[in-house]
Order: sequence, then C-alpha cells, then structure tokens
Amino acid sequence: MTDTRLQILGSGSAMPTKTRNQVSQVLSLHNKSFMIDCGEATQVQMVRCSVSVSRLNHIFISHLHGDHCFGLVGLISTLGMKSRTADLYIHSHPALEPLLRPLLNFFCRDLSFRVFFEPYSQSSSEILYEDRSLIVSSFPLKHSLPSSGFLFKEKEKERHVLPEKLKFYRVPVKEIAAIKNGADFITDEGIVVPNAHLTTPPSPSISYAYCSDTVYDEKIIPYIEGVTLLYHEATFLHEHLSKAKATMHTTALQAATIAAKANVNRLLIGHFSARYIDTSPLLKEAQSVFPNTSLVEDGAIFDL
Repeated sequence: MTDTRLQILGSGSAMPTKTRNQVSQVLSLHNKSFMIDCGEATQVQMVRCSVSVSRLNHIFISHLHGDHCFGLVGLISTLGMKSRTADLYIHSHPALEPLLRPLLNFFCRDLSFRVFFEPYSQSSSEILYEDRSLIVSSFPLKHSLPSSGFLFKEKEKERHVLPEKLKFYRVPVKEIAAIKNGADFITDEGIVVPNAHLTTPPSPSISYAYCSDTVYDEKIIPYIEGVTLLYHEATFLHEHLSKAKATMHTTALQAATIAAKANVNRLLIGHFSARYIDTSPLLKEAQSVFPNTSLVEDGAIFDL
C-alpha cells in the first residue's frame, strides 16, 4: 500500500486540554482519505497539520458522544466555503442524521455539495465501504451508548510475475492478469505450468483497526486478529479500573492485553483522561504487556 499513513488530529477524551484535542484521525491510502470520528476542534487541527480535504469523501463516526462528533457541522460549513463539489458520506448511528440535518439546513443551506448519511447497525458487523482495493467494516463495542469499531482492510494483492518465466513459456499478454490472480498457464502443447513457477507471493496486505470507547471486551478479538496496526482507547491507568468500569472505558493495561491476545503487529493507545498531564505512565503500563505500543499525540503521523 503506497502513501499509507494515519494522522492523529485529536488524542484526548471528552475534556480537551492544552495539548490534546478531542478525538479525530485521518487514514490516507490509495489516494483516498478517510476520517474517523470528528471531535470539536477537528477542522482547526486539519489546518495546523496541513491535512488536505480534496480526497476526503467518507467520515466514520464510532458513536454519538459529543467528543466524537461535535466537529461535523463546523467542518461541513468550512468545506462549503471552499466551494467543494464532491459529495460527502457520513457513516454513523441512524440517530445522527435527525440530529444534524436541521443544523445543516440552517447553517449550511447553500452547500455546493451533498451530504449523505449512511446509517449502520451498531449491534453487528457490517461492510460500510468497498472499492477495488479496500474494505471498511464495523464491529460492535460495549459502551454507555451504542458504539462501533472500524476495520480498514486492504484486499489481497496480485501475485508478482517473473518476467523471465513469462518469456520462457511464451505467455501471451492477455494471460498475465489471470496469472497475477493465481491462475496456472497452459501452453500450446497442453502442458500445465503451475502458477508457483511463474510468480512469487503477493506483498502483505495492510490492515488498521480502530477501537473507540469501550469496556474491555475479548469479543472484538476475532475482528482485529493479526491487524497491522491497532488503535485502542486507553482512557485510564489500571489503578483507576473502578473509574474505567463506571464510565465504560478501558485501561492501558487492558488495551495492551487485547493487542497481545489478538496477535496484532503494533498498538496505538489514546483517548486519555484529562487527569493525566503526564501520559508516560500509560505507555509504560501498556508496554509491560505489549512492548510494541506507542502513545498517540495530536499531530502525530504513523506510517503503515
């Protein structure tokens, strides 16, 4: 996957701090950009971080707590002032459209583009978006409001052909596409040349899982098993487990435990409570269970 990166626009929780805004991320891949959640200061952070909106056509909202969606109206209004023409799709709980549509009709009545709300169920897994190279699906989380995680998964890539073998077996150009997709080749003499003689395995597919607000829940593991990069909320230190349970959030230790059990490649933790001015103890706690863990910071970029 080329030009594939995750940019953090907001890394805090419900109460913003001097260094952490409310949650939002932009995942860029295959010349497309996808926004995940849209907290209050998202459009300001986009300016600060030089995030282009030209390729942003889909926004995925995990749940309807304000720190995950208060930024939508302002962002849409600004996009209108930029004379945008491409339609915008917002994937969310069905209740979001009746909440936002009156505001858009009042504040954004002369938009040069259309806003489509694409509702999905937050009690099951659904495919929310698909193109020739990517599938985006949801999966249920457990929070005080219906909440979902998102899995961005690159489709299996084509195999790499061996030019010298194609030349040796005189493979016609019209057969190459099928061979890249795993087909054997039959010569004019009727000899079957196995695909493994003509190609090498495809490059690994990349996947990114986003686990928004949730309690510790091992039921999500089948959805995120083996992903390249996992973001999991880690609002509290484990010494504040009772607070995490009361607010239906996760501790850094629990987030790392999920990453370890799911055999992911790398873990990012965020959505930190404003009580933690120093977040290094959260990182230390997570790394004690899953060493390949990083904290998310506003403006940080992670290459996949």
